[in-house]
Amino acid sequence: MNRVSSTQAAVGTRFPLYADSISGEWTTTSRGSWTGGFWAGLLWLRASASGRHEHRNAAAETTQRLADWVTSDTSTRGLILWYGTALATRRGEDSRASALRESAARQCRSDFDHNLRVLPWGSAFGGPRLLARVDGIPGLVPLLATDKDPCGPDIAREHLSTHLHLWRTTPIGTPAWAWSDGTWLPSPQPQRGWSRGRAWLLLALADACRYLSPEFLFDACALLDADQLLVPTAENHPDAPPDTSAAAIEAVALLKLAAAQTRTARSAAMRLRATEITRRLATDFMSGPGAPQPGGRLGGGCYDFGRGLATNHELIWGNFFFAAALAIQIGLIAPFDT
Repeated sequence: MNRVSSTQAAVGTRFPLYADSISGEWTTTSRGSWTGGFWAGLLWLRASASGRHEHRNAAAETTQRLADWVTSDTSTRGLILWYGTALATRRGEDSRASALRESAARQCRSDFDHNLRVLPWGSAFGGPRLLARVDGIPGLVPLLATDKDPCGPDIAREHLSTHLHLWRTTPIGTPAWAWSDGTWLPSPQPQRGWSRGRAWLLLALADACRYLSPEFLFDACALLDADQLLVPTAENHPDAPPDTSAAAIEAVALLKLAAAQTRTARSAAMRLRATEITRRLATDFMSGPGAPQPGGRLGGGCYDFGRGLATNHELIWGNFFFAAALAIQIGLIAPFDT
């Protein structure tokens, strides 16, 4: 949380994206890009931890600066507008955040393509619009599933089921597909073996167990692998670095899955792996006493190995999920508060 405060002081009204592993200096964006909700979520976590009025105000103000994304053509609206509002609305703490989330759900429902059975990846970040990308599922599932309109949960289920079917389609584990000539074809980016692909899907399935149906637990368990590295490599490449952000996402997904099912032994195993992941991150990748200042940084994150972009950095979404996992484990928040 001290790192959240030093980040806030450094970025002002801009949104942090990733930080240099040595200097700790942030690369920022004016509108937040697809990661803006994680910065707002971190500010809400800080407000929950401190109880300070000024921290709550900072979180609320940052959340409102996400409003322009409601009508943006991107399925990452789930990442932006669920994680940016979830903690703000768990106890009715911020009525404006609740209204923003409702507006986002309504717009995403309206933009859903019933012919393709997905909310398309969209044109907001350039490139082909008609993509189905696995990072376009998390956040969107609970956003639509908690929509006041009775169609919301059905659309959430359809969106997730389409992506789950594509994930299982040969080649299995392909994280992105492009619509071409009436069919889905594997997209070259992100590549199969991308670390966050499995993590994002696992997180979406965990939320589906809570907000849609326990039947998705079977699908989630099929993705679990006890032999999987606690901190996976960014891609299937001999020179690929680790990606701590994928590990942090998995830790939160495991804690949610543990809370969503009743088999005691399986729940305990999920919690144990989540604990092992967070311990590894804290021990091997987090800056502590004696490290270059500012402290409290989770390094070892890889944004995009193929483009050589931020391949050994502190990533704002990695910070968020690591902090959320810790907050769940110490009882500050419940698994499905975010």
